[in-house]
Amino acid sequence: MRPSKSLQRSCIAKPVGLAIALSLAGCGGDDPTNNLNNNSNNNSVEINDLALLNRVLATNADIAFAEYSDAVTTAQTLSSAIDRLIATPTDENFRAAKQAWLTAREPYGQTEVYRFRASPIDDSDYDASNGEDGPEGDINAWPLGEGLIDYVVTGTDFGADQVGVSGHMTGVSDPNAVDDNIISDTSITIDAGLLANTATADDERDVLAGYHAIEFLLWGQDLNADGSADTLMSRDGTSGQRPFTDYANDATCTSGPTTNADATLCTRRGQFLRVAMDKLLADLTTVRDAWAAGSSYRTAFTNAPDLATAKGRLLEILTGMGTLSEGELAGERMQIALSANSQEDEHSCFADNTHRDIWLNAEGVSNSFRGSYAGYDSDADGVDDAVDSAVDGYGIDEYLRAVGKPDLTMEIEAALDTTEANYGMIDANARAGKPVDMVIMDLSGPDARPVRDTIIALNAQAAAIAKIATELGLGDVSDVIDPDASECNTADPTSGC
Repeated sequence: MRPSKSLQRSCIAKPVGLAIALSLAGCGGDDPTNNLNNNSNNNSVEINDLALLNRVLATNADIAFAEYSDAVTTAQTLSSAIDRLIATPTDENFRAAKQAWLTAREPYGQTEVYRFRASPIDDSDYDASNGEDGPEGDINAWPLGEGLIDYVVTGTDFGADQVGVSGHMTGVSDPNAVDDNIISDTSITIDAGLLANTATADDERDVLAGYHAIEFLLWGQDLNADGSADTLMSRDGTSGQRPFTDYANDATCTSGPTTNADATLCTRRGQFLRVAMDKLLADLTTVRDAWAAGSSYRTAFTNAPDLATAKGRLLEILTGMGTLSEGELAGERMQIALSANSQEDEHSCFADNTHRDIWLNAEGVSNSFRGSYAGYDSDADGVDDAVDSAVDGYGIDEYLRAVGKPDLTMEIEAALDTTEANYGMIDANARAGKPVDMVIMDLSGPDARPVRDTIIALNAQAAAIAKIATELGLGDVSDVIDPDASECNTADPTSGC
């Protein structure tokens, strides 16, 4: 197994460089007489309505703020559920905390389209030229270094090689499956400083923070019902089976099947969960606030002073949409796991929630194109019912029609619809008892077909999104789909990455 490039802080979209900006500035400037009708026979259409472009940018920012606001709100609910679990470790409180985690993923998953551009999630100083330093790697990185955090079981689906990690900064001297990890080593202080060392190893298998650290601490490994990790060819539909007694505050404290002598390890587990939750909430709040009205980033993004700047901003949006579609979602989040039959490379492998990750990431792309955010699903029935932050604004679809490109709007709508039909089947299968880790066991088999078809659809969808940039003279395909985002050939989902 190799770590996903989603962890790599160098994996960012190429910034809109000076050469592109100059070429855009030379393509029409602010001259209102150089209109679309005069260029109807050209391959590159001039965009001359700055007001329309700024409407697209404003809606894009409105959606970002709404989605990150909902991510913060649901994280606050999760935080309260974790407090109750730690204070009163009952099965009821344990199940409530897990449900709160699932709900918290619903709005956040739709925000991933704001990555791969110099926006607050990836870049705190909003300057892609000096590299990424945003909190994304601390929020949503995976695969997790679960063997560094707590006990694990090894087997054919989770080998000893996956427990090990190259040089890291956790304080664990000899990570192994049972008794050398952060929870078991009482000499290691569990605090914010410890989690600040997340993903510092060369192989990046020391992820300690974010949604997936909390997921692991709530579910544990995704083992078979008999508790084995010998699941490479025989996975069942169960998710992680961590018992609520892993948080007991008395002599009933467990570490999975092992009953401990006292509550020490359970207390440390609760400490880790609390620190991880505090960090996640702080990181999400920072990103949300950067999109708030009056913030420096939002102000600069939504008030393009001239046509060249506005075009560059639109290209940034398209880059997030195209690179998430093809490189990140189709490649890193789907094809790596499919082609290698790797449960560890599933995005939410502990909770068996990968079907929702796929749905929500793809939905985020659609939101950006259509200029709308319908809210999120608060009760796991597949319908967005939390609609207080919903946005219905001016999307790229309307803009394309306004500038004389209705056929391109229709082409992308069709691509988005095809993708949705396919990821809808992945979701339906998971709800029927066949989560992603089960259907990828035979990459060429019928159960895996919706996964294969979704990868292909995302590849085509990304190409259609890139066509916006080429037809409007914003840039070329490599400006929209970062060629370094993935090594997967998503035109052939069964090929190795």
